[in-house]
Amino acid sequence: MLELQNISYRVSTPEGEVDILKNISITIPDHRLVVFTGPNGGGKTTLAKVIMGLVQPTGGKILYNGEDITGLSITERARRGISYGFQQPPRFKGITVNDLLLLAAGEKKLTKDRCCQYLTKVGLCANDYLDREVDVSLSGGEVKRIEIATILARGSELMIFDEPEAGIDLWSFARLTETFEQIHKEDEATMIIISHQERIIRLADEIVVIANGEIAHRGDCEQIFPLILADTLGGCPVIERKEAATV
Repeated sequence: MLELQNISYRVSTPEGEVDILKNISITIPDHRLVVFTGPNGGGKTTLAKVIMGLVQPTGGKILYNGEDITGLSITERARRGISYGFQQPPRFKGITVNDLLLLAAGEKKLTKDRCCQYLTKVGLCANDYLDREVDVSLSGGEVKRIEIATILARGSELMIFDEPEAGIDLWSFARLTETFEQIHKEDEATMIIISHQERIIRLADEIVVIANGEIAHRGDCEQIFPLILADTLGGCPVIERKEAATV
């Protein structure tokens, strides 16, 4: 179980102190799929990075399975089963997909069958990908799916994905969505996904809307999706002009 207690993050700018996160508290039980959504600049990615240890909060506490991990490094959190998928996964010239899976699994050797299991779950064929380098020859969708396969190989209990839909085509996005749905259905892990995509949002057990560094709304899809639509459409000047023209 993940518990965030009064998490704050403040930065200094030429104009003065700015609060990026403001006393955020939330508990995420095991095996839940939670989607963080909300306007750009609202604090979603910063909060995810705080959980992973990429950003150190200026206030508050993070508990994971009852342990205070607030001061732990990224490596120490990874050893406890927390993984992070970036918006733009890094590429590694000279390193093959097989190499990455070995590193993720922490083993000297993985059978082809096991590698195939991880890659099949993300819609890739081991025969086509194991010996390929993770370089610019791969598409954005391929690199993202390979990153998810490495997270699966690691056996992560808490998986964080930052806008997995960014920069990939519709076919890759559809396969990624199926992968998240499958992982969740099999109760393999707790997932936190930062997304603006309706198809991913509708997979969530809980939706957390983060705006202006605070939790604006939270609840299941039935409760929160209408509020998201109201938030996104309510202040649209184009819609307002159209409505005014029909009056």
